[in-house]
Parts: sequence; structure tokens; C-alpha cells
Amino acid sequence: MLQNLRKQTKGYRVFGFLTSLFVVLEVVMDVFIPYLMANLIDQGIDAGNMDRIWYWGVILLGCALVALTFGVLSGFFAAIASTGFAKNLRQKMYYSIQDFSFSNIDNFSSSSLITRLTTDVTNVQRAYQMMIRIAVRSPFMLVFSFIMARKINAKLSLVYLGAIPLLAIGMAIIIKFAYPLFVRVFKTYDKLNSVVQENVRGVRVVKAFVREEHETEKFKKVSASIYDDSSKAEKIVAFNSPLMQGLMYISLLAISFFGARLIVSDSMTTGQLMSFITYTSQILMSLMMLSMVFVMITISRASAFRIEEVLAEKSDLFDKEDAIATVADGSIDFDKVSFSYTKREDKLCLRDIDLHIKSGEVVGIIGPTGSGKTSLIQLIPRLYDVYSGSVKVGGIDVREYKLDSLRCAVSVVLQKSTLFSGTIKENLRWGNLEATDEQLIEACKIAQADTFIRSFPNGYEAHVEQDGSNLSGGQKQRLSIARSILTQPKVLILDDSTSAVDTQTDSLIRRAFREQLQETTKIIISQRINSVKDADQIVVLDEGMIQAVGTHEQLLTTSEMYREIYDSQSREEA
Repeated sequence: MLQNLRKQTKGYRVFGFLTSLFVVLEVVMDVFIPYLMANLIDQGIDAGNMDRIWYWGVILLGCALVALTFGVLSGFFAAIASTGFAKNLRQKMYYSIQDFSFSNIDNFSSSSLITRLTTDVTNVQRAYQMMIRIAVRSPFMLVFSFIMARKINAKLSLVYLGAIPLLAIGMAIIIKFAYPLFVRVFKTYDKLNSVVQENVRGVRVVKAFVREEHETEKFKKVSASIYDDSSKAEKIVAFNSPLMQGLMYISLLAISFFGARLIVSDSMTTGQLMSFITYTSQILMSLMMLSMVFVMITISRASAFRIEEVLAEKSDLFDKEDAIATVADGSIDFDKVSFSYTKREDKLCLRDIDLHIKSGEVVGIIGPTGSGKTSLIQLIPRLYDVYSGSVKVGGIDVREYKLDSLRCAVSVVLQKSTLFSGTIKENLRWGNLEATDEQLIEACKIAQADTFIRSFPNGYEAHVEQDGSNLSGGQKQRLSIARSILTQPKVLILDDSTSAVDTQTDSLIRRAFREQLQETTKIIISQRINSVKDADQIVVLDEGMIQAVGTHEQLLTTSEMYREIYDSQSREEA
């Protein structure tokens, strides 16, 4: 795990090194200052020598300024190193997610990925900054201060041997009980993000059904769960401070008691005792800082494991070394295809699919909900791999193609159209960045979108809100179809993507497809028989299997299921 995280410091390692270097130099000065102070007290104040007071005072002031400079520089470089590390980590995670196949994405919820990219990265960033500063400062301060304290009085320094083991035991207990709670908190954060995401996306449905109170209660429940676990964890971690302060005060009392007796017996000077107390404070503060580092590492450890899960996830779809870059035509062949999302034979959602489509044909796919229509078409652009059998496009198994080349040749328009904030032109050019204005207009005319676009005051420069919230469902679907047409695909798949379009516009779109996209294979998934009845062949799916294949007229006589669907829709229209 650490190896993957360490790689993300690339480009900022020199800043991490400089941070640690200036931290060490600052420690050297901080440890040297009490020694100078002892000389100031013993040779200047106690002796009543003003010259020595000025001499040691100037040196002390100079050392303090140098220590301050080193501290500022260490903080400056630590900020650069930690933010750079976080930037690299987010980019690496985001790039990894972009390479995921659909089955990889299914292993994580979108809310969980958001939490990992934000909260978890922030936790790890803080831990990294503490490690290159406090985790370096504290051990050096501990060792150097102990050496100086031992140099002043070896016997008195034995006080530390009683404090350190007690602190170690206390920290071990705190970490043992706090870590599982922090792990649970971060998992609950995923649920919280999911609740918020669902509520924001479905705000219209929530308001339409007057379910605001229900959603508020759902949010409160998850939020309260985070509060309960967080407060329990923080209460446990809070024992760290009284533990440290208690040990510090006990140690200072013991040192003051024994030190006073040593001064009375002339075995120690007042300046030495003052320096020894300062070193004691430095040692115990170093231990306190180390305990804080351990607490932060405990918190970030859970985040680090969650980040590692994303970085370690490898796409199960990849290009072969000799992958083919060109798709010859839009012919499609399903040969004995079976498919399962879980890759288990007892969980197949498609079974023994045999289907052959010629290039340029119009193919309709119809069937009840859950029959496997969407699963079937997702195998064509290789969004998933088959469980058994093969899917061929242009006469070649889709696994032999470069993924980019295959997906450029096979364009899918989903029922839920996704648009992005920006202008209509910018959204359309997702299909082809180099498309001219004339090509945009032509694609929109085919998709029957040109008319409503021109009705906007700014036409093709009209602004689209996030997720196309300022457009109707039918408008979004037509823009999505136009966007796909601009890719100039060999295969165009419409997955119920005219469900929000009226029947007349739907008919015009299909006519435009036949007249202007004759070389493109068109696959239309629809619940409406009117949308597919003119197809060259219609596939009837049920429970993951092909029940019948034929033209509209053929299926009316050979397929009972098709005829029932047709009769029910005819009665509804009548």
C-alpha cells in the first residue's frame, strides 16, 4: 500500500526533503537555546555580570531568529510537498477510474468514489504533512533533548524512563479502540454522499410526491450515525491530551523536587535546573507530538486503504498488443453468447444468443422489462465482456479491437440522456471535437433537434445547465442522438432513446436514419412497436433469450409474445 502512495510524491520529493532538512536545523537551534539560557543565568544574572548578560542575550536572540527562519521555511516547503502529493493522488485515482470498465465501476458506488477523492485524500494529505514535519521533528527533538538533559545530570534524566513506557501503553490502547470506529465513519460517509446525491438528482420527484420530510429524516439518520461514531472515536482520542499532560506535570514535579535538592547540595546550578526543565518540556512535547502523529495516522490509515482499493483495482478490459485499430463495417454477429454481470454461470442474464446483423440494416429489439435488451447491446461496444461465446463487429471479435477504435465505431445513445453544463455546441462536439457548424446543423436536422434549438434566443450558443436541467426529456434525447451521429459511427444504437419523443418526431427520426445513414447499422431498442415495425428484422427477447426474429409481418404470425404486445398497444392507441 505504501509503495503506491509513495509514488504519488513524484515531482515534490525535493520539497519533502527540504521540509525535513529545515525541521532538523530548527530542532538543533531549539535544543541549543536552553544551553545558552543556562549560561545567561549562571554567568550573567546570578553573577550580576551585565556584560555576560548582553553577550549571551545577543547570541540567544540571533539563535531564536535563525530557528524562526528555519521553521517558516519548513512550513513553506511542507505546504508545497503535501498539496502536490494530494494533487498527484487525486489525479492518479481519477485517471484510474477513467480506465475502469463498467464491471470495475460496479465494485464501487459513485458516492464512495467521491468520498475517496475528497475526504480520504484530505486525510492522507494531512498525515503526510505531519510525517514530513512533526514525525521528523519529534524524534530528533526527543533524542537531542535527552542527550543534553543527560549531559546536565544523568541521574535526574532517569525520570523519563518511567514516563515513556506509560505513554506507549496508553497510545496503543487508544489506537486499538479508535481505529475501527474511524473505518466505520468513512463507510458511513459513503452512505451520506449517496443520500445527498440521490436527493439532489431526484429533487423534482421528491417535491412531486411531497417527500421532503422523508428525505430529511433519511439524511438525519445517516448524519446521526456519523455523529455517533465520530464522537465515540474522538472521545477515545481525546484521552491522548490528558494522558500526555498528566505525564508532563508529574515529570516536572519530580524533576523540580529532585532538582531543588541537588541545588541545595551544590550538585546543580539554577541555570542547569532551568535548562533541564526546558529539555523536559521539549521531550514531553515531542512525545505528545508523536502521539498526535499516531492518532492522525490511525485516522488516515482507514482512508489510505480505501484509496489503495481504487489504485489497486485493475480494469478487466484491456487492449491486446496487436489490437486492430480499424472497424471494417457495421455487421454484427452474436455466436452462442451468454453473459453474467457477476461472472457466474448460475446468474446468467443472457443465454445462447445467436444473432446476425448485416451492415447498414435497421434492427429493432423489443421485449418486457428485464429481458436483457440493454445487456445485449452493451456487449457490442465491449462495455462488458461475454461470459461465453463471441460478439463480432465487422467480422472480427470485439476483444481483438482497440477499445478506443471500437467505441468510436459503435455509438450508444442511452434512454437517460446525459448532458453537461456549457453551450449546445459544446455538448454536440463531444461527438466530434473537429465538427464544423454545418456538420452540427446537419446532425441536428437528422435528430429533429434543429428546429427547437433555433427557437432559443442564442440558438446553438444557448447555455445548457448541468445534466440538461433546463431542457425537456425529449430535447435532451434528440441532442444526444445528434451528438452520436457526429461520431460518424459504423453502428448506431438507440437504447429506448426516443421514449420521451412524440410519435410523429420519432417517425421523422427513423425516416432520416433510413435516408441519410444508409451505411450505418441502426439498432433500436424500444417498448413501442411503432418505433421498430419498419426495421429489417426485429428481435424479441424474453428472460435473456431470443424468442423470435423476423419482420413485423412475420412476427405477427409466428410470435405470440410479439402479437400480444402489438394488440395491447393498438388498443391503447385506439
